[in-house]
Amino acid sequence: MSETLARSLKMLLKETFEGPGNGGSYYTESKPNTGVFGTIDGLTAEDASRSINGATIAAHSDHIRYYLWVIRTMISGENFEKDWGASWTIHHVDEVKWAEIREGLHKEYVTLLEEINTIDLGKWLTNVNATIAHSAYHLGALRQMLKSLEIEK
Repeated sequence: MSETLARSLKMLLKETFEGPGNGGSYYTESKPNTGVFGTIDGLTAEDASRSINGATIAAHSDHIRYYLWVIRTMISGENFEKDWGASWTIHHVDEVKWAEIREGLHKEYVTLLEEINTIDLGKWLTNVNATIAHSAYHLGALRQMLKSLEIEK
């Protein structure tokens, strides 16, 4: 059961971040590049820095990265202080900072994806499910923000 559960969680995480596979989608648009990475890759730092309804794509992206880091750190048993507000302070990024955010997000995602095979899912299932739901929520926000950018251009 645990192996089946881990496979299911990984499939949903992959769809959220990488987009749907060849077999269709469970909740994202069934087109390539509709996951988090496909949505933000190719955006310039200028686009990622535009304020849309009070937030930026860069801030949303870094907030997702931070959330993944928080969950992974909790699972590891490390003591730390959460600072949710800090993950929303990004208003402007240059190309270097924007690349760092995307790389950090990818690193946290890949690490969590690998750790799902080794963690006690009985203990951490709610947290992993919350990570999927939280990331999918922000994916929807990012995709709507992208539509706003397209309208502005």
